[in-house]
Amino acid sequence: MTQLRYSCVKFDVKLPTIAFSFLCLIGMPLNAQEVTLGEMEITFSDAAGIGAEKNVMRRDPSDIIKVGDLFYVWYSKGAVSSGYDATVWYATSADGHTWTEKGIALPKGSAGKWDEASVFTPNILVAEGKYWLLFSGISKNMKVRPDTKIGIAASESPDGPWERVGDEPILKGSDNPEDFDSHLIDDACLIKRDGKYWLYYKGRQLGKKASQTQMGLAISDKPEGPYVKHPDNPVIPGNHEVLVWPQGEGVSALIGKVGPKEWVHSLVYAEDGVNFKKTDNLKHVPHAGGAYRPEAFTDSSKGERIEWGVHIGGKKGFLPFIERFELSEEP
Repeated sequence: MTQLRYSCVKFDVKLPTIAFSFLCLIGMPLNAQEVTLGEMEITFSDAAGIGAEKNVMRRDPSDIIKVGDLFYVWYSKGAVSSGYDATVWYATSADGHTWTEKGIALPKGSAGKWDEASVFTPNILVAEGKYWLLFSGISKNMKVRPDTKIGIAASESPDGPWERVGDEPILKGSDNPEDFDSHLIDDACLIKRDGKYWLYYKGRQLGKKASQTQMGLAISDKPEGPYVKHPDNPVIPGNHEVLVWPQGEGVSALIGKVGPKEWVHSLVYAEDGVNFKKTDNLKHVPHAGGAYRPEAFTDSSKGERIEWGVHIGGKKGFLPFIERFELSEEP
């Protein structure tokens, strides 16, 4: 197990909009009455059962839900590092450490469909008594780069069977070449907020590099859509992986290694879910993480900072695999 640490400040009172247990020194006004130095500890450990395996690629894990006594996670599985040959698989766990791979959840689309070449970067939504599996797809008409779009499937059970909702994607890139998502979009992450379904995603503009990916938002009254892109997009000017969660009255997001220097390696927060500001600088971040977010779909305004999840691990001689991460207060 590798242990990574960074210095933080512990706040023992509520800030005006939200109670944070730990906020790093940079980025948040020190308007609390009592401030004591402390540390947050990030640890990585094996996700047994879905970890490193020769000639097997597992990556892009979904956020994690708990159904009964079991945790569920979905992910891309294939034989190439990029995931552009993948299908969506899933696994269950009683403790979040040891996982049992259950099998394929969603196959590639049929010949000629928009998702015939690969389905990947899945995520999960629980709403209206059903389970909704969002996924990215590409066709064989990839041009210079993958023509990714976002689709959705539904099931009465987290174990499936899953049925695609319609023949077309629910969200695709803009037709305006000047828009931030005119080349491709993918990597959905959802919360329920103000009675609506908020879908955060990443997009890239035509002619831009992967390092210039930004994060957008689309909102719907129904789980299956239609999703309407927010007029203030992009809501975050960076981020190649999308991980958001409800925290108090607002929304927090984890920003990875991609984006403007002042945004990367950080946690950000928006009381309105749109206008994000940095709250924490992070020395290390999970890679394309999915988290256990028990308040993600409750619309309760009681969400707390994430504590654990899974992300893409790397090891010499192996294709990408799934690994566990944890965020905790150091004693």
